[in-house]
Amino acid sequence: QVQLVESGGGSVEDGGSLRLSCVVSGYTGGNYCMGWFRQAPGKEREGVAVIETSGVTTGRPRIADSVKDRFTISRDREKNTLYLQMNTLKSEVTAMYYCAAGLFRGYCTTSASSYNYWGQGTQVTVSS
Repeated sequence: QVQLVESGGGSVEDGGSLRLSCVVSGYTGGNYCMGWFRQAPGKEREGVAVIETSGVTTGRPRIADSVKDRFTISRDREKNTLYLQMNTLKSEVTAMYYCAAGLFRGYCTTSASSYNYWGQGTQVTVSS
């Protein structure tokens, strides 16, 4: 079973940067969609950035329009780690951030319902 452990969250001021990490274990092969989601209090969980991965390759990422010029998703295959680099942070991105994985079925969606495995979350707080 795939297990995901996030880290890297914290409190920063407007304009700051953070890099979230998600260490993946239990991967036994096949193509997966992996991504980052966030959930603010009283709001639904929403996709931030997703990417198709396999044991060898990494596909083209999909990033939410609201952050696509500031956030980058990447993967280090050797370290079994997924990253989310977040730059020029603004207070509206304050939320719990989750790493997620789901079987690839032809397309990686930013819909949370398509992902079966979730980490415990890491809090990101941006103060103005």
